[in-house]
Amino acid sequence: MTTRKIFVVILLLAGSTPALAVTSSDRDVSLSAEGFGLRQVSEINRAVREGWQAAGISPSKAATDSEWCRRVYLDLVGRVPTVEELQVYTTEHDESKRANLVDRLLGDDYLEEYAGNWTTLWTNTLIGRTGGTGGSLAVRRGMQQYLRRAFQKNRSYDQMAEELVTATGSCMPGDSDFNGAANFLADKLDENGVQATAKTAEIFLGMAVGCTQCHNHPFNEYRQNQFWELNAFFRQTRLRREQATGANNRRYAVIVDRNFAGEGGDPSKAELYYELRNGKLKVAYPVFVNGTSLAEKYADRGEDFGDSGYLEDIHRRRELADLILSSDELPRAAVNRMWSHFLGYGFTKPVYDMGPHNPPTHPELLDYLAGEFRSSSFDLKELMRWIVLSEPYSLSSRMTRDNQSDDPNLGARPLFSHFYLRQMQAEQLYESLLTATEADESLPYDERESMKQRWLAQFNTAFGTDDNSESTTFNGSIPQALMMMNGDLVKNATACTPGSFLHDVATSSGLSNARRVEFLYQAALARKPSRDELVICNKLLAARGGNTPEALKDIWWALLNSNEFILIH
Repeated sequence: MTTRKIFVVILLLAGSTPALAVTSSDRDVSLSAEGFGLRQVSEINRAVREGWQAAGISPSKAATDSEWCRRVYLDLVGRVPTVEELQVYTTEHDESKRANLVDRLLGDDYLEEYAGNWTTLWTNTLIGRTGGTGGSLAVRRGMQQYLRRAFQKNRSYDQMAEELVTATGSCMPGDSDFNGAANFLADKLDENGVQATAKTAEIFLGMAVGCTQCHNHPFNEYRQNQFWELNAFFRQTRLRREQATGANNRRYAVIVDRNFAGEGGDPSKAELYYELRNGKLKVAYPVFVNGTSLAEKYADRGEDFGDSGYLEDIHRRRELADLILSSDELPRAAVNRMWSHFLGYGFTKPVYDMGPHNPPTHPELLDYLAGEFRSSSFDLKELMRWIVLSEPYSLSSRMTRDNQSDDPNLGARPLFSHFYLRQMQAEQLYESLLTATEADESLPYDERESMKQRWLAQFNTAFGTDDNSESTTFNGSIPQALMMMNGDLVKNATACTPGSFLHDVATSSGLSNARRVEFLYQAALARKPSRDELVICNKLLAARGGNTPEALKDIWWALLNSNEFILIH
């Protein structure tokens, strides 16, 4: 092992307890929600406190200014704060500083980053990390274009849900009938739309019904007939494959609507058949998960009118969208998913499997927030604001003797008495590395996104199964750690060539070595180094014989490879 590696390992070991090193300049932030003037925040705090009292536990202390600032930047705009942004926030003395920062992050100043972050998150949710790559019929940049514009305009969640469920048109940008929302269904219409049925239920209703296509669910109330009755809404939807030319020489999907003749051949009563486990066939017509059937809805127009497969009579996907939008499940599923994003765990685990068989941890709070979300006209920014300004989001990640039992990793139901440590997503890590190293961000969005996708591709694997399964190896494993330590992205980030971030820090005449080290810590970890860490850094400087650039390169490399950098805490 080289001398450099020996010292770097020492440094990494010295900082091996992420989120525990706090400098005296950090101060606790107030947990009073009332000062924000948001009754929704106060209600979150009240409901969560009741859970603590019932369990006989006490919450952790408040997070420090720098911890909370780093956390909210990562969750709202997908990256760590710059040193300047961190310093502006931590030196502000306004009692409403947290609310002010959230307003800025959700406002015009950060609009492009906000939209880019949530475009990434929802692209992964809607078409997966590998959607739009390989043999996929989706076009990733088409999905991203739709979502980016939606988040830039703060389009309401119910409108987005309707557009995604009912979309028709080409998935390819540039086509005359291009509709980016059509990419949601592009890879989900094989086998009569089985995946369209399952994913629509999971994402917009919080219902895991996929396995009920073959049999009644063995552990919950979902039944096989419900799956195929929901599937019947997609039977007028067809997929046309097109071949792109030129640089985009690949196959892609065009989503169209057609009359459905029914599997019995009579479009006026367009039924479908599914097979029971005993081999018998059953018939299904469009019925929503709450039991609302189109036949009953349109009973005044004739006995069979609601089951018609003619588009001029019944447009089934539009009917489905109306039923989803009017359901209680839509806002509940959205709140659960958003809570999980910000707090690390949803009210249910997994977030897409809600129902009597899987009761939420805080049922009254979930219902309250779902109602408030609907009352806010499904404003996603408002929902985000309520959660990030709440007390549970503001707590330290350090457990105490009074709340050690609140550990979902050990199977406990989350009580949110401390902030749960979680690893950055690969996309957050990529953006944070660019931010920490002050990399050039002047490239157009499509070009920067293409570069990011090439880097992310090393982690993602598509299995090619019937349910479009995929996995990511971005999980803190040894191979990934080695990639971080030795990969091109980190090599570029730690380069000390003229014009690079590290070279500018190392050669700045206005900074002492101590200030240079402090700057690196703030850039990577959003905090100042502790005394012990400064001692180790001074030893590295001495070991390098006063070669400041090489010593700073060692320190910077170690910081970027530390647990504390890769964790949200």
